[in-house]
Amino acid sequence: MSDHILPGQKKPKLIVVVAFDRGQDGELFPAFGPADQQSEERAIRTGQALAGKHVGVIAWSRDADPAIGDYGPPTVLFTCRDVPDME
Repeated sequence: MSDHILPGQKKPKLIVVVAFDRGQDGELFPAFGPADQQSEERAIRTGQALAGKHVGVIAWSRDADPAIGDYGPPTVLFTCRDVPDME
């Protein structure tokens, strides 16, 4: 059986939220995460809820097919304050 996406079928998405804090040296570090989310809307709500508790939060998604190692470019869904550049 093939793991490939059939025409008309949605590609799976990787949707995550990461919150950041600062260390004593001033460098950003992940407070937790990346935490998988069930939907882009949920990721945005989670990011908004975490925004007041951390120095930065980012929620993003990308098309992903881990079975074949295929990942699309990330799309930022929500960002607040200090977050590192996405590579």
